[in-house]
Amino acid sequence: MCPSEPTAPSSPAPLAGRVELLDVTEEILEKLLDVALTDAAADDVTPPLGASAGWNQERISWFRNYHRAAAAGLDGPAAEKSWAVSCGGRLAGSIRLKCTGTEPSGMPALETGLWLGRSFRGRGIGREALKLVSAVASAVGAAVLQAETTAGNTAAQALLRSAGAELAGDGVITPLTARITL
Repeated sequence: MCPSEPTAPSSPAPLAGRVELLDVTEEILEKLLDVALTDAAADDVTPPLGASAGWNQERISWFRNYHRAAAAGLDGPAAEKSWAVSCGGRLAGSIRLKCTGTEPSGMPALETGLWLGRSFRGRGIGREALKLVSAVASAVGAAVLQAETTAGNTAAQALLRSAGAELAGDGVITPLTARITL
């Protein structure tokens, strides 16, 4: 069982005070959905759902339901917590932590995932958000943070490597798995 997470810290890095993790309230949820719909591809944000490609009603419903379930936190029924990533007061995307079990050491096993709107990419916001969520993971006792990406997502691979991740897998048949020691 994963313990409750502490409040997400603000970033101490150059973007300090600019990148924050915000709890996803109903008001934030609708603003976050707007960022997703207008500034991100559906495949970057949700699993493939529905009969049509791209944003559709099934994906929009999934998005809302996912963030509502993750609002309860790591010790809630979903064993997951999502935050909106804010930069300079503007919502940029979302990051999450999910409890996936227990490491052999007995420490919680946590996984993270991140998406940012296109207009926020390449500016260091993802790096700061990953630092913030890593601090939360460490505060709940995790020694390792895991993430998955694909062979074609070179930006995610670079972000994960910059956080000290070791990547394994081919990214085609098996996902690229990153393990960050906290």
